[in-house]
Amino acid sequence: MISIEQLSKNYSVHGRSITALNNINLTIGKGQIFGIIGRSGAGKSTLLRALNLLERPSSGKLFIEGEDITTYDHRQLHGLRQRVGMVFQHFNLLNAKTVAANIAFPLKLSGAYTPEQISQRVDELLQLVGLDAQRHHYPAQLSGGQKQRVGIARALANYPHLLLCDEATSALDPETTQAILRLLLDINQKLGLTIVLITHEMQVIRTICDQVAVIDAGEIVETGEVVDVFLHPQHVVTQKLVAENQSLDLSMLAQIRRKGGSRLLRLTYVGSTTHEPILSRIAVKTKAEITILQGVIASIKNTPYGQMIVELSGTPDEVLAVQALLHEAQVRIDVLEDLH
Repeated sequence: MISIEQLSKNYSVHGRSITALNNINLTIGKGQIFGIIGRSGAGKSTLLRALNLLERPSSGKLFIEGEDITTYDHRQLHGLRQRVGMVFQHFNLLNAKTVAANIAFPLKLSGAYTPEQISQRVDELLQLVGLDAQRHHYPAQLSGGQKQRVGIARALANYPHLLLCDEATSALDPETTQAILRLLLDINQKLGLTIVLITHEMQVIRTICDQVAVIDAGEIVETGEVVDVFLHPQHVVTQKLVAENQSLDLSMLAQIRRKGGSRLLRLTYVGSTTHEPILSRIAVKTKAEITILQGVIASIKNTPYGQMIVELSGTPDEVLAVQALLHEAQVRIDVLEDLH
């Protein structure tokens, strides 16, 4: 669906060249929900806006559905923006128009639809986003979540192939954020629509995204499946982002008085093994002592996972036997001996 090759963006500020994006390479598959996460100023908004050329890159190539859009002329660019919808952080609604009129606006602007087609499409979208009862309301009469639903419906009006979400939930409270994320997930599943979203919140990524790219200082520092990146972050920037949303508190390990010959382990379960009594079974088979110090069971999108910190005590052979049984049960083991 999307292939980004060596993409860079430089700005000139008071005669100085500022690099916003540096040699970005990414591939986003059709039908995915792809998240881009980073701190403020990391370059994520610039990267998202490059996907519909609201920001023209300084160099590199950007392929959408097999075509390098950086070569597009004005007419082709107009066609691209018909196929790429965008949802904004602060809604950007027309305050003098009703909900229905806001949704109809891009359809009228395109000049490609009859009044009957526009009316039918508006009805479909109001049903999709759950705002049929508010069709005659004005933005001032809506809650923040309702305004964002209008923004999503408007972005979908021209049957786009790609939906870009620019911090679409950052202006909303936690409960409303979850409702909007569920709506985006529903739209992705019903329409098979590719969604690219940017955020500074790992919770948003873990709730709905399939894959994630971590951006820092204009560079992609880590990419992968959300489960892998969230549970086993490699780059220090990713580790800090995950730590802010992490249920396990590794700082407490420094205060643990460990037994002689013991080993601290972080165990990670993913998928069907999450709810199995693996440690109980292993305890029956071995003489090693397994003490659970911390643990959490949760989910990343539709994938259940569990993580726990355990202290493993016993003879070297007993410890090796436990670790072999954990590997056999497809449990990932990270030794935390350096955290004592």
